Amino acid sequence: MTDDLAENYKRAYSNRVGFGRNPALVLVDFAHAYFDPDCDLYAGVDDALASALRIRAAAREAGVPVVLTEVTYQEGGLNGGRFFEKAKPLANFVRGRKTAEFAAGLVPEPDEIVVSKQYPSAFFGTSLASTLTAAGVDNVILTGLTTSGCVRASCVDAMSHGFITTVVADACGDRHPAPHEANLFDMNAKYADVVSEAEILAFIAEIGATRTAGAPA
Repeated sequence: MTDDLAENYKRAYSNRVGFGRNPALVLVDFAHAYFDPDCDLYAGVDDALASALRIRAAAREAGVPVVLTEVTYQEGGLNGGRFFEKAKPLANFVRGRKTAEFAAGLVPEPDEIVVSKQYPSAFFGTSLASTLTAAGVDNVILTGLTTSGCVRASCVDAMSHGFITTVVADACGDRHPAPHEANLFDMNAKYADVVSEAEILAFIAEIGATRTAGAPA
């Protein structure tokens, strides 16, 4: 055993899967709560949103499906079960509250899929896996908030549902660098390929060029 973390994990977890042929982009829980300094969920993750919006624009240009997730609860949080009971800040996502709305600059387009959820994973208790499968998607590209919470849960479930899973580090954020980096490290080791914004933009551009070349004249 080596004391160096990277070398230790590299001995067992150094595989890279790569990308698929038919990706979909998922923006996980970019809610106003994380950008409101007066909210207890404030995380100062403007850079992550800016990155995700650039990737979203590229995905739309290339014809890559875009999914936005939102957390939403009825008054009192009855439909949030034990998660709502444990994580008190989830009260910010009760339907009708400003903090539950999408962050500034992120307005769902008519052709984008909006998934409403009550638990961490974008897949748990939703139709997302079936929707993506029906669309022929083989690669889920994840961006969102927070890295250690809903992004990680969605990553594990995406992989478990059989999708090649890609996490864009620049387009994910957390309230502190330590859980952010630790969870990116762990997801990259076991469940997904963690890539940069530049890498995913190059891949999306390649997808777009391929589809344009294959389009009828």
